[in-house]
Amino acid sequence: MAMQLQRPHAAVVCLVLCYLTGGMTAPDPRQREALMELEASMQTGGRMLLTDAELRLDALLFKMKQQEVERADFPPAMHFFKARHLIRTSPIFQLLQKMPKGGALHVHDFSMVDVEWLVKNVTYRPHCYMCFTYNQSVRFIFSSQGPKPLPRCSPWILLENFRAKMINATELDNSIMGNLTLFTQQDPETVYPSQDAVWDRFEQAFLAVWGLVTYAPVFRDYYYQGLTEFYMDNIMYLEVRALLPETYELDGSTHDRTWTLKTYQEVTRQFTEDHPDFFGARIIFTVHRGINISAMTGVVEEAMKLHRDFPDIMAGFDLVGREDRGRPLWYFRDALSLPSERGVPLPFFFHAGETDLEGTEVDQNLLDALLLNTSRIGHGFALLRHPVARNISKKKEVAVEVCPISNQVLKLVNDIRNHPAAVLMSENHPVVISSDDPALFGASGLSYDFYEAFVGFGGLGSNIGSLKALVINSIRYSSLTPKQQEKVLALWQTSWNKFCNNSKNAF
Repeated sequence: MAMQLQRPHAAVVCLVLCYLTGGMTAPDPRQREALMELEASMQTGGRMLLTDAELRLDALLFKMKQQEVERADFPPAMHFFKARHLIRTSPIFQLLQKMPKGGALHVHDFSMVDVEWLVKNVTYRPHCYMCFTYNQSVRFIFSSQGPKPLPRCSPWILLENFRAKMINATELDNSIMGNLTLFTQQDPETVYPSQDAVWDRFEQAFLAVWGLVTYAPVFRDYYYQGLTEFYMDNIMYLEVRALLPETYELDGSTHDRTWTLKTYQEVTRQFTEDHPDFFGARIIFTVHRGINISAMTGVVEEAMKLHRDFPDIMAGFDLVGREDRGRPLWYFRDALSLPSERGVPLPFFFHAGETDLEGTEVDQNLLDALLLNTSRIGHGFALLRHPVARNISKKKEVAVEVCPISNQVLKLVNDIRNHPAAVLMSENHPVVISSDDPALFGASGLSYDFYEAFVGFGGLGSNIGSLKALVINSIRYSSLTPKQQEKVLALWQTSWNKFCNNSKNAF
């Protein structure tokens, strides 16, 4: 299904040209309207033909957004932790929750699921041990015989025994949840005064989750629950960045990456059987950017093999971890060039430009990602400072995976209205909206990030055409084959038409 675009009327172009070439000595209202119409047509979704049902819904959305913009406590201007309760009560957000949103293309494996599920479900299972680290975090492990001591951690406690001695375990559960997420009821600017502070907490939360989710029985259930939470938010396809960790059993035996990838494949198949209107998911194998060249070479070789053996589930490869503190892509250029040198397909989906350190080696990751033929750019926050990379990515249709809440929480931008993606969308640069690590930010699914993009990036200028284009982008720029994309678009169009027809009387 191709997007239908509406070209600016010939008279509009003529009026604009006359004005710009000095053919008219004084502007008149027609020139102004012509310029405004031309500019509006250039934004994401600006040339899309809309049905009558879409136009009615657009009029409703415009009224909602006018009321939202006039609020003294405008959510996109606030830190997400302060704005979350306001967003939840917004009629726009409630409508976006119901909207079929296509695909989520930038989501990390162990931050998909609400931490309350982890605490209430996983930590209440038998044989779950916890210890307290010296830097005020926690670690977990499942063991049948009792785990070995962990360096820089208190003695292990068996949670089922510990809770049995308590009159009320709610305080303990809340404390555990606080270690698994960055979300705080306190002032986030005070709790996280710098990027170093928030990134340290971010990494500690991942380490805290690790022992829970790498336990093989939990690993299966966690992934199924993650698919469920995105499905409930009206997502029909996912691409998950996954470390493919070694998983373990209760007796301490372990499984390798092949087992982990097979498990992703099996659980995805089971979920799609249980939910026929969910198209599926694919895995982008990731490795931390802090490893050395030798280790990277080995990982890339393994990635090529896994992609060959599991082409239906494995989409490609990426590097993860804090970009500002990790090694740049150029450092790994020899290892990352192996697939092209050997003629072996291994698509790349590089994180690049998730930084505000202009002029550093890390700041060149955007150009290097394009040189290495990345399929998409993860975050691309710094793209506006790189006009060459920006032009190449637009010309080659290398979409930017924009994660608004993540960029704000990790202190790249304070006011969502000032996010660089607002400019990218104003010129219809290829963009997809995703949620990165929703569980760590106190969010879920994709609707919160769509709200920030629709209300914050676009202001009153974005409309139902913008939303429709963003959803179509999430399918068009996915790793699915063209045939699969056509199938997903057809399924989505049916849901979209139903959504538009039903929403006009919803509010």
